[in-house]
Amino acid sequence: MTFDDDRFSRPMRPAPVPQRRSPLAITAVVVGALVLAAIATANVWTEVVWFDQLGFSEVWRTQWIARILLFAAGAVIAGGAVWLNLWIAKRVRPARLGGRTQLDQLREQIAPLERFVMLLLPAVVGLVAGLALSSQWSMVLAFLNRQEFGEADPIFGLDASFYVFTLPVLDLVLTMILTLAVVCAVIAAFVHLLYGGIAGSGRSFIASRGARIQLAILGAIVMLAIAANYWLDRYGLLTSSGEKFYGASYTDVNAILPSRSILAGIAIVVALVFLVVIWRGDWRIPAVGIALMIVAAIAVGGIYPSIVQRFQVSPNEQELETPYIQNNIDATLYAYGLDGIETTPYRATTEATAGALRADAETTAQIRLLDPNVVSPAFQQLQQNKQYYNFSDLLAVDRYMIDGELQDTVIAVRELNLDGLSNENRNWVNDHTVFTHGFGVVAAYGNRTTSDGQPSFFEGGIPSSGLLGEYEPRVYFGTTLPDYSIVGAPDGTAPWELDYPDDDSANGQVNTTYTGDGGPGIGNIFAKLMYAIRLGEEQLLFSDRVTTESQILYYRDPLERVARVAPYLELDKTTYPAVVDGKIVWVVDGYTTTDQYPYSAPVTATTLFADAASSPLGTTLNYMRNSVKATVDAYDGSVTLYVWDEDDPIIETWANVFPASFEPMSEISGSLMSHLRYPEDMFTVQRYQLTRYHVTDAAAFYSGQDVWENPDDPTDSTRKQPPYYLTLQMPGQESSTFSLTSTFIPGGNSNRNILTGFLAVDSETGSSDGQVAEGYGTLRLLELPRDTTIPGPGQVQNTFNSDSEAQTTLNLLRQGETDVISGNLLTLPVGGGLLYVQPVYVQASTGTQVPLLRKVFVAFGDEVGFADTLPEALDQVFGDGAGDGAAGSETDGGTTDEGTTDEGTTDEGTTDPTTEAALRDALDRANQALVDGQAALADNDWAAYGEAQQRLQSALEDAIAAEAALSGEPEVSASAEPSASPSPTPEATSTEESTPTDESTTDAL
Repeated sequence: MTFDDDRFSRPMRPAPVPQRRSPLAITAVVVGALVLAAIATANVWTEVVWFDQLGFSEVWRTQWIARILLFAAGAVIAGGAVWLNLWIAKRVRPARLGGRTQLDQLREQIAPLERFVMLLLPAVVGLVAGLALSSQWSMVLAFLNRQEFGEADPIFGLDASFYVFTLPVLDLVLTMILTLAVVCAVIAAFVHLLYGGIAGSGRSFIASRGARIQLAILGAIVMLAIAANYWLDRYGLLTSSGEKFYGASYTDVNAILPSRSILAGIAIVVALVFLVVIWRGDWRIPAVGIALMIVAAIAVGGIYPSIVQRFQVSPNEQELETPYIQNNIDATLYAYGLDGIETTPYRATTEATAGALRADAETTAQIRLLDPNVVSPAFQQLQQNKQYYNFSDLLAVDRYMIDGELQDTVIAVRELNLDGLSNENRNWVNDHTVFTHGFGVVAAYGNRTTSDGQPSFFEGGIPSSGLLGEYEPRVYFGTTLPDYSIVGAPDGTAPWELDYPDDDSANGQVNTTYTGDGGPGIGNIFAKLMYAIRLGEEQLLFSDRVTTESQILYYRDPLERVARVAPYLELDKTTYPAVVDGKIVWVVDGYTTTDQYPYSAPVTATTLFADAASSPLGTTLNYMRNSVKATVDAYDGSVTLYVWDEDDPIIETWANVFPASFEPMSEISGSLMSHLRYPEDMFTVQRYQLTRYHVTDAAAFYSGQDVWENPDDPTDSTRKQPPYYLTLQMPGQESSTFSLTSTFIPGGNSNRNILTGFLAVDSETGSSDGQVAEGYGTLRLLELPRDTTIPGPGQVQNTFNSDSEAQTTLNLLRQGETDVISGNLLTLPVGGGLLYVQPVYVQASTGTQVPLLRKVFVAFGDEVGFADTLPEALDQVFGDGAGDGAAGSETDGGTTDEGTTDEGTTDEGTTDPTTEAALRDALDRANQALVDGQAALADNDWAAYGEAQQRLQSALEDAIAAEAALSGEPEVSASAEPSASPSPTPEATSTEESTPTDESTTDAL
């Protein structure tokens, strides 16, 4: 429709002949639409049944109802606003007065598209707005169910919940209004220009009354939105970053804050000026108003605060900024749970005296020699059993009650890893119906090894046996399982799932049928079709192994399962296993975070983690609570979310949103409670903030003269030294507790690697039902004296590396086909000072690699010990008998789970000293033969080289004989050879990966 007066005088054009549409094209469009609909239906339906099976249907339902409602609201409001402005602009367009212009020709060309544009443009804007608004569902739900923090900000006196929950929603609404008003104004101006409502050239500008009214109102709305934005920006000052601290400064409060109030008032006045145009018709008035507002923004919002900062604040900065710095310190300590930290001056001695360790016998007895970052290959070689099993590269540290004593433990789950199978054995049947689960856990003492340096296992083997008692060993949910498995079968059906290999069975293996409730049923044709479409697997429709009783297990990684049922949580990057109440569970720590807590200093993922992309935390946060402990059953995949921090207002808010998702802490069993711990990522964030915020006096904080930093890992300079789980007794504690520890060194531009602080958090949760142990979560910071030089981790590692006697021994070990690996450098406050302990491992350079503990470094002050065992190293530093209470190598080769003594020991379980001396002599002769052989090669003396090789062979034979006498093989021994067994199906025939024998272990040395 146009307003051309001569449109009927033009010659008539012939009516267009309708084009015949291709049946093939129509069919293709219909088929494509059906395929897309089927894919969408399959994805939605499978998600719904997964949440329903797991018992978290309210999470999916509430989330998508919120998304749909927000999308509808955003689409209707935005699309409706655009359509209304288009309609008004067309409605009030002026009648054409005569003559033809280029605009008339343009209007003729677009006339057939008017109705289409009237529908398309609002639809596009509405779609974009709806999608943008629906993506903020969590923000809106949190706002509607918000809980107060009970902490008021020091400037406006508002509860912190206003900044965390309310202000983001107000910003969202304001952004939407401002954006929509600007879009509508641009669209309306274009339509008025197109249809003659706006005309003129150069400085001449004329608008029709209808155009004037519409654009004036839209301009007023834009200015009111800008005024509201200025007003809300006042509150944003409390979450802004300054040069020295975070939050509003003196200039912010005394110059920028009032200037934004003034600018908000000016914007309101300009909005009223826009309305004057309706009656005056002079656009110069609002143009002048806008110009004056810009000038005011520069003068009041920019120049004036700069003058205040330069001439008033900078000369008196420490005095004027002190109260605002104190606001930052107090808020940061609260936001990260550091307000209750116990800081103690620690006058650490550097003199190692005899008897200094007597008071710390409990700590020295639990010094962990097994490094979970190093010994995974030993677990794999000694306990993997079959090539399709695997252990995580990073093992978990826990504690278990063994023979009435709480023992630090390194534990791992024997998970399924199909990458271990050869390519010819990889097919759909094997991958998804035969190899469905891992089997059992493997656990070793953290503070001891066997006589040959292997982990001292107290639980392992297949079937699993040891000191942990009976438990369900099958692992259907873990970190390396197939993306999905089909399990379950009708009663009476011959099992086809491989359970574990067994030479005593007829087929060399034991099969099983899954009986848990771990996934949605897939027994009917509709379910098969939906999952076949979702997964792109037609086998689901035709395989005989998809029965009426079948279940499909997917989303099997514990972190992924928890993330899907609790999308409002940030999760710790690690999950760890625990044997609890007769089953294996994965424990996941969940955090509630925000980046909107007033005055609290933020941290970023790139600051804390070398690989920010894999960081479990959000990009930026300035408030953090370990509010949830989650468990995932390794057999049936059930997820339980326990509210751990019941005082956290953010988790209270989400409990209002999803009331059926949580269990109270009182429901935690004593068995589970005993394996919970203080989370590592939480501690990593806290120790980072303490590098600056251990200083709680504002004046001292301003000077920045006592900034710390976390040291680099002495064994890997590409990352910070990680925190370590240890059982230790901090000064002032009555007994030793399971703790998480870290150290500090000077920060700034100094390269001094001396110790300035030692931090430990009580990680012992106790073993009472629903009740956490008193003292859990207590942070204890030891501040080292500034007038005493205590070596830091880097200095100590350098001392170890430069110790001539130790390096001579290690170089001998390196000259063969072996590598020397430095383990974690542990720091312990014992003996009135700081004790450093580092295990040293030896493994083969190539082929089968089994890291074995061979030496232990100890340092205290300037004294260094280096010996085969921890007790011997402690004796070197503190004198004979100092290491009597410390654990170390099990010279008896370990005990069976029945507690019987092994071959090579006396009736009391002690090592035959003659045999042990023979082993050491044989190893010394072997080392010397290696040195002599290398020297002979360098001189091209082949006769001497041959003689050295003969001596080496003889020494190795003597060592093997002595080792065999020393270390018998207990039932769960690391060196027990697994039984070979045929593959579970003809399709799964594969080559067995062998376990190293005693000979190969000795060769590796």
